[in-house]
Amino acid sequence: MSLIISNIALHFLSKKEETGEVLLQFGPESIEIGQKIQNFVDALHSIYNAKGSKAYGNFATNSGAGDSASFVDIMESYLSEVQNFYNFSVQGANMLKNELGKYDLAETGYLVICHYEHMGGRYLLAAVIPVSEHYSVDGELNISADQHLDTEKLQLAARIDLFDYQQNPQGNRYISFIKGRAGRKVSDFFLDFLGCEEGVDAKEQSQTLVQAVEDYVNVNQLDPDEKQQTRKELLSYCKEQKETGQDVSLKEVSQVMGSEEKEQDFYQFCQEQSYPIEESFPHDQAVINKVTKYSGYGNGISVSFDRGHFGRDVVYNPVQETLTIHKVPPNLKDQLLNLLKTEAGAQEESE
Repeated sequence: MSLIISNIALHFLSKKEETGEVLLQFGPESIEIGQKIQNFVDALHSIYNAKGSKAYGNFATNSGAGDSASFVDIMESYLSEVQNFYNFSVQGANMLKNELGKYDLAETGYLVICHYEHMGGRYLLAAVIPVSEHYSVDGELNISADQHLDTEKLQLAARIDLFDYQQNPQGNRYISFIKGRAGRKVSDFFLDFLGCEEGVDAKEQSQTLVQAVEDYVNVNQLDPDEKQQTRKELLSYCKEQKETGQDVSLKEVSQVMGSEEKEQDFYQFCQEQSYPIEESFPHDQAVINKVTKYSGYGNGISVSFDRGHFGRDVVYNPVQETLTIHKVPPNLKDQLLNLLKTEAGAQEESE
């Protein structure tokens, strides 16, 4: 389902290497929303949704302190039609410029601010898209260089759920943002620009959900196959929610797990056990992915297997710290047999 774009603005930020001065170039006052812009925002929306390293928060209560206006102030002036979208975007770009000037970060790129609707939700997306250089060759074999927006490297981005913000201003998750790629320093300056503070912890909520599911299947004494099937149902549901940018709902998890057929459904189980988990929450897909698999890497060894094999085809001895695989995958088996033949041949030659 395509999204509906209300307004979009584009400005360019750069930083002088010699002085550290931040330069700001304003874009056009009006951008015609044609098919190219539609495709661009569609792609940006999908890329943002697919980012796994997101956190959630809200506007800080002291974000409007001081004489200068905060981001939430100028956003409200736009939403209440006190000023138009372009003026709002220019003010926002200047705020970002001032904030970037406080940090020793060489962030360069195009600031995109977009107001759009998708699947009944209303959003305001602010993102700094980095610029990358690419090369092309003409018929005379002349090489030329050009620049393009590298949306795949998107790191500085935040999205405000306007419906959630207006309906629940005291909430702690109507802003989502991509966590910094180098500790928290990069994302911190972007959060300062927005006046945002981190609220609900998606990773922590996801870990609690995984633990609740494990406790539930054990309490109900499901056999190994039923346990693994329940985990797969949870994983499938969460992947669908991730793709559409929707929260995970405990009641929906209970339904997809088919727990209503048992003496106690999963939702009731969570209520009675008083898990520190919300009725619905944005989740961390990387945490949920581990519900059906065990995996690890270290010292040149990488191991990954479905959780249902643990204790049967894959056995761990904690005393000897050994892992025994009883059913070796065919492709790995072939490689190992070839390795044995090669080593045996090399030994015969040496003798």
